[in-house]
Amino acid sequence: VSVRPRPYQFVPLLMALRLEPVRLLIADDVGIGKTIEALLIVRELLDRGEIHRLCVLCPPYLCDQWKKELWEKFHIDAVVVRSGTVSQLERDLPSGDHSIFGYYRHIVVSIDYAKTDRHRDNFLVHCPDFVIVDEAHGAAQPARQARGQQQRYNLIQEIARSQDRNIVLLTATPHSGIEESFLSLVGVLRKDLTQLNLQRLTQQD
Repeated sequence: VSVRPRPYQFVPLLMALRLEPVRLLIADDVGIGKTIEALLIVRELLDRGEIHRLCVLCPPYLCDQWKKELWEKFHIDAVVVRSGTVSQLERDLPSGDHSIFGYYRHIVVSIDYAKTDRHRDNFLVHCPDFVIVDEAHGAAQPARQARGQQQRYNLIQEIARSQDRNIVLLTATPHSGIEESFLSLVGVLRKDLTQLNLQRLTQQD
């Protein structure tokens, strides 16, 4: 690790080590270091041999930034999978029936590339055992008709169907003011959370 984390950035890691699988929503404010918090978990589990492959799902404009952070701070070599890089990645595949989502060990994938009808099934078949979803509020169930966001929500729901898959959601704006959208997001981590009444939470909740 080529970064010196602040003490509070170890808190999600300590929480994650008590979970099997890891299912967390990290909703710190902008600039607090959600990327570092998430990747501390990934680095630890990789070093322990508890996970083998990583996928970061993010908006396309963040792909290169994630690739850089992964390599420079955590020595994780990932490839970027989005419409502009796929042709080169496919040319680099060995002969045979290989998927770019499955061949490369660590991948940073444009969520808008993976969500489409053309690529979703292939992605889901080869989805790694640890998935980080950045800007996760953009993948909450939309309150109104919004096809793109609905596709993103459907994708992360399908990812979560695997009971063994580790999922970390990152967002600085988890609650847009629309309760149903927020509950749909936490429901990805644990389905029963969609039934919470946020106005009447108890200590047990």
